[in-house]
Amino acid sequence: MKLIEHRLRLSLIIFAVLTLVSAQDRFPRPEFESDYTKPETLLALPESIWVEITDVTVLIIALSIATYLILRRRSRNLIFFLSVFSLAYFGFWRKGCICPIGSIQNVTLSFFDATYLIPVGVILFFILPLLFALFFGRVFCAAVCPLGAIQDAVLIKPRQVPPRLAAALGLIPYIFLGAAILYSATGSGHIICQLDPFVSFFRLSGEPNMLVYGGLFLLIGVFYGRPYCRFLCPYGVLLNWFSKFSRWHLSITPDRCTQCHLCKDACPYDAIDKPIHSLGSAERREAGRRLGKLIVLTLGLTIAGGLSGYFLYEQLSSLHPTIRLTEQVLAEKQELIRETTLASQTFHESGQTIASLLEEAAIVNDKFKTGSTLLGIFIGLVVGIKSIGVFFRGSREDYEANRGECFSCGRCLPYCPEEHERQGVLNRKAGLYESIG
Repeated sequence: MKLIEHRLRLSLIIFAVLTLVSAQDRFPRPEFESDYTKPETLLALPESIWVEITDVTVLIIALSIATYLILRRRSRNLIFFLSVFSLAYFGFWRKGCICPIGSIQNVTLSFFDATYLIPVGVILFFILPLLFALFFGRVFCAAVCPLGAIQDAVLIKPRQVPPRLAAALGLIPYIFLGAAILYSATGSGHIICQLDPFVSFFRLSGEPNMLVYGGLFLLIGVFYGRPYCRFLCPYGVLLNWFSKFSRWHLSITPDRCTQCHLCKDACPYDAIDKPIHSLGSAERREAGRRLGKLIVLTLGLTIAGGLSGYFLYEQLSSLHPTIRLTEQVLAEKQELIRETTLASQTFHESGQTIASLLEEAAIVNDKFKTGSTLLGIFIGLVVGIKSIGVFFRGSREDYEANRGECFSCGRCLPYCPEEHERQGVLNRKAGLYESIG
């Protein structure tokens, strides 16, 4: 009797389950007239994960080897060979991606866009060169960065950039850094990647104008060392800041400086500071008065920069897609233009109203009001601080590599007599150096 009861209960359960399943389609499913298709969910493939791990591993190994070659082996030739490898791997093999320079935009976007999930590999590519710079100087620039390597390879007849021109051009990376952060934070675009002069060479493809653009940089680089690194690279600004506090850094001479100034003449990047005598009491008083004037000037430049940025926010915001779309739609409505764009066609077909589009544009403009003002303040502050740095270099007894601006490329090493003696190539006799090998 119990067996029959159990079987009856089981049959009822099975019948109930089948009824529920079939009930899902008892009524016809509604049909929506829409062209919408559910996007396919893309998951990270194991291959991409291993590629990312490989890239980070190669970066760490390359940075470590560069540090060893610069600080211990002090070999310009080995540093150059490592830069050739980096150019081949990070440049042509990985096609310029993943790149610490462009990662500035990804990191910025992750702070201002909660929906953006930044890959771990991008974070590591952004942080690792900065950490190495904090401890060992700009070893990334020396032999790991493919953009620096391709420029270093074409430097055949180096010439010095006039100091005043170099100082003026040296402000551009700071402006570029601030603008890149502004446009990434507001979702306007990634201008660092758009203005990368060498990515077309790395990918062996690109628009003709980009190839010409990169070719001009390489042509200039034949005579003036690393024009992109010195006068445009925004990541170089961060490396400069971190490298100033480096615990260990490339030293030109292994022992003592003979004041021969051969290293400064050989450096194509003007990154070696000459000796400066200490100031006397009268000179210190004059320097104090000059410092006070420069501080006031810096304050004025900061205020002027902030005001300029505020009044220019509309021009700066014109690159944002929403602002461009708004201008296009309003021009079409007023019949100022007849040709439509793909963005405006999509807008009209979406059913969105112009009023809602204007609200979005107003939000974007508010962001640019704040961002442009901060950008102007930043630029004014940089100009003021650099003006102070020109007049106050401190005192030094020997020729020394500028910790912030030196690329640690080792070009100065073969010109130092003390370095030749350390390697056993030269021998000192009666105050003169004679070749023994």
